[in-house]
Amino acid sequence: MGELFAILSGKGGTGKTSVCAGIASALAEEGKKVLCVDCDVGLRNLDISLGMSDSGSLSFLDVCEGYYPLEQAARHPQYSTLSFLTAPMNCQVDQIPSEDFRGMLRQARQEFDYIFLDAPAGVGSAFRLAASAADRFLLVTGPGPAAVRDAARVGELLELMGKKDVRLIVNRVDKELLSIVRQTIDDVMDNTGLPLIGVVLEDPNVTLAASFTQPLLKYAKRCPAAKAYRKIARRIQGFHEPITLR
Repeated sequence: MGELFAILSGKGGTGKTSVCAGIASALAEEGKKVLCVDCDVGLRNLDISLGMSDSGSLSFLDVCEGYYPLEQAARHPQYSTLSFLTAPMNCQVDQIPSEDFRGMLRQARQEFDYIFLDAPAGVGSAFRLAASAADRFLLVTGPGPAAVRDAARVGELLELMGKKDVRLIVNRVDKELLSIVRQTIDDVMDNTGLPLIGVVLEDPNVTLAASFTQPLLKYAKRCPAAKAYRKIARRIQGFHEPITLR
């Protein structure tokens, strides 16, 4: 049975969606069957980070309501084992039947090795839809104080929901800036109270790849962010990969 992750962040601008796309692509590189679901209802962007903005994609609501089978989820043009469902645009989150959503994900777990729900930043209705359905969580934060505070709050809410398997990704890390403000990744971990699964350095290739509608791991295979995504994907699978600021 496949593993179901929600990718969350407390604050916008942390690069959560890029992280989601990067990890999913890294797993697909290894031949894993992966489904990405954009849960940002009304403001979908995951297709851009995946390099699928030119692909016609079903919304997850189309599948939930039975208009199309899950097998017709859009296939990535470069990763044959990576599929994608976009977010619906013309409805409210509260109009999405939660039981139908869960039913779709139960089926997905039978057909895919990994399912990633890319939830919008914050703790609104779409956050709760994704968080209630998932059993594993990747919480993405930047190293700045506002992002860390919001990540800590998300961690607290997940704990109140009875969710236990929460791991922290510190994204868009500028080593020079950390040194100037005398901050460490350990400080971020202490302030959120969460175990670390990865650190991703600030990397202009993330923006460039999206601008050229390419998945980052194809656009710049050896850039710092791509290396970090691959290491996180390995850790998710249970392999030992040291965490370093490189």
